[in-house]
Amino acid sequence: MNASHFPCAPRTRALPAVLALCLPLWLVAGCALPRPPAQVDAPLPAHWRAPLPHQGDVAALARWWERAGDPLLAELIASAQAASPDLAQARTRLAQARAGQVAARAALLPALDARATASRGFNEQVGGLAGTAQIGLQAGWEIDLFGGNAAASDAAQARLAGAAAGWHAARVSVAAEVALQLATWRACTQHLAIAEADARSRGATARLAEESERAGFTAPATAALASASLADATVRAERQRMQCETDLKTLVVLTAWDEAVLRARLADAPAPHPPEALFAIASLPAQVLAQRPDVYAAEREVAAASADVAAAEADRYPRLTLAGSVGQGWLHTGGTRASSTTWSIGPVALALPVFDAGRRAAQADVAAARYEEAATRYRAQVRRAVGEVEQALVQLASTGARGADAERAAAGYQRSFEATEARWRAGLASLVELEDARRTALAAQSALAALRHERMAAWIALYRAAGGGWDAGEQASGPAHAG
Repeated sequence: MNASHFPCAPRTRALPAVLALCLPLWLVAGCALPRPPAQVDAPLPAHWRAPLPHQGDVAALARWWERAGDPLLAELIASAQAASPDLAQARTRLAQARAGQVAARAALLPALDARATASRGFNEQVGGLAGTAQIGLQAGWEIDLFGGNAAASDAAQARLAGAAAGWHAARVSVAAEVALQLATWRACTQHLAIAEADARSRGATARLAEESERAGFTAPATAALASASLADATVRAERQRMQCETDLKTLVVLTAWDEAVLRARLADAPAPHPPEALFAIASLPAQVLAQRPDVYAAEREVAAASADVAAAEADRYPRLTLAGSVGQGWLHTGGTRASSTTWSIGPVALALPVFDAGRRAAQADVAAARYEEAATRYRAQVRRAVGEVEQALVQLASTGARGADAERAAAGYQRSFEATEARWRAGLASLVELEDARRTALAAQSALAALRHERMAAWIALYRAAGGGWDAGEQASGPAHAG
């Protein structure tokens, strides 16, 4: 940053020329300094390179969990948002930003203070005891010659908008985290049901094999295989049960619900089967990223940093302040009373920086460097947002493409297992064949359950990547305004 950037404000040795140029304007509108662009280019893609799922309408990402037909999820998200420390921190930052905006805006206006005094004692003017009282108003105003205070107000306004966006981003993050954790727990319970059913089936096989061994129709090695298969299934089911308990306790931590209450509500609200239309997205405008809270907050930080540059430069040039006062006084001595009114305008003070060992110039350089940092961070945030949306779209498209085949595979392997089990009971198939068919059917069922969870997780990731349907028009909203 150098003097050539500010034609109205060159270096100190040219200060007389600055005063001659700007003095006629000071009393009208001041001589505001130019600043770097408040917006920088970060082109969004014209279209997504990742495939978009078909057979659907434009995604209504806002309040998506209600579209999933899961009212319990909406309750859990509301509780988690109320208990989230991240949201509490975001609310604090929003309150601080509001206070900063009020303070910056106040610097543009005159300050008015009231004073009142009273005393009693010896008064030389009347030669005796006297009581005096005085009330008055004092005013002070810094005239914003070079727009430094206006720039600081602009920066505070931009940071307030960024803090509001940060609060929305925290809400989206909590909602996505709770939704993913609930989906993970429900997927875990599906895997547990599969594991328990498999253990029961293996138990029945083991009992039949043991009875056949005692009758002398089955070799001991075959019965041992059936017993080992049962033990393996029992271990697998117990491990899955432990994972489900861990997932549920994580959900308790996130939502701050009582564990017993949460267990009862989960038992009363079985997992809904999300409609396929929930995952169908015909189009997703690339411009939606401009309304993503973190991207919007980064863009507002660029605007704030731009204003900071102008404020730092303005601090290097003259400051003009105007003061005034008006007051009323009373004097009481003996039976005599007297009053007087006083007023004054001034002093008018002009402070001209002469020598500060380069402190103000260094602060201006730092402000310029922070602006470049903010611009770089904004561009990087846009790239990251594009990447997250692309990844979520790829995952959503892939899970949709695999769904039908996974269901056919699970159904086919299950029928094959049932047929093999019937042949084994009739003595037409070996236990090895039965266990192999069982293992294949179990793997297919587990893969189908995992695919359904992966599909829901991809939708949640897309919701999060697209900003949760947040609208930049809500930038002024806070905890008291936003739903």
